[in-house]
Amino acid sequence: MTMTMRAPTFLVALILLCVAVPSAMAETIRVGHFPNVTHVQGLVAHHLSRTGKGWFEERLGKDMKVEWYVYNAGPSAIEAILAGSVDLTYVGPNPALNVYTKSNGEEIRILAGAAAGGAALVVQPDSSLTQPADFRGKTIATPQLGNTQDIACRAWLANGGLKITQTGGEAFIVPTPNPDQISLFHQRKLDAVWTVEPWVSRLEREAGAKVLLEQSKDSVTVLVSGVKFVKAKSELVRKFVQAHRELTEWILVHPEEAKKMVLQELALETQAKVSVELIAQAWKRITLRPEASLEEFQQFVSNAQRAGFMRTTPDLSRLIVRLP
Repeated sequence: MTMTMRAPTFLVALILLCVAVPSAMAETIRVGHFPNVTHVQGLVAHHLSRTGKGWFEERLGKDMKVEWYVYNAGPSAIEAILAGSVDLTYVGPNPALNVYTKSNGEEIRILAGAAAGGAALVVQPDSSLTQPADFRGKTIATPQLGNTQDIACRAWLANGGLKITQTGGEAFIVPTPNPDQISLFHQRKLDAVWTVEPWVSRLEREAGAKVLLEQSKDSVTVLVSGVKFVKAKSELVRKFVQAHRELTEWILVHPEEAKKMVLQELALETQAKVSVELIAQAWKRITLRPEASLEEFQQFVSNAQRAGFMRTTPDLSRLIVRLP
């Protein structure tokens, strides 16, 4: 009788052990993105992970778990990469380029492109500002010091003849988190904002902003990782990049489904009401582009130098990883 009772108990324990082992061996990959429409792939994939239909999980292997992290702008996301807090992140080109240059190419790699366009300089509805010289003494908000829009803004003003420094100059550039820009703009504490979607469209719809300058062709989002992670997990990185490209194609073929996911994810991440009309308006300004161009990064170098964020001209030969 005793042996009869113990046998099933032993079998149950063995079964439980077998079931538990795979989950214990599950690997986690940590990925960052911003609550911006320009991070379409990140928003859609985060939504699918949240709803139990993980895009990357299905393509990276059954024992792979994806954890998502949300950042306001590029420098914060890049800091997370350098600190080992995340493994990959969607980010603007300039913060990645800045770290690549400062580390002599030892810290960061661009794995793929993601999106272009979706960034703009907007001004007050009754503004007469039309060119860089008009912004002398004016206040312009950007998402974060050193992010892609911040550098584009500083370079544009400097190329127009204004003296611009990181701490002052002839125009006041005030790094301001995207959610705070709308109320400050509405209160007329800002003369202009240089930012990305959906914030450009929100400024238009909620504060009457008008677009003065639109970046319709420049890359606005790329996929990056740290050098150590790329070397240590090369096969995993290859699979992730391939899944990213497949996701980009899926979004291009299924834009309406993707827009719904983006809307739901943005509403959760920003804790703000997001309308179908807002997403549709923002969507028109964005082009999904999974390729990263070395030639374009040469222009980003010029902008960073003009904005005072880069003094030397880096060797970009190792910046972009070409995975099979």
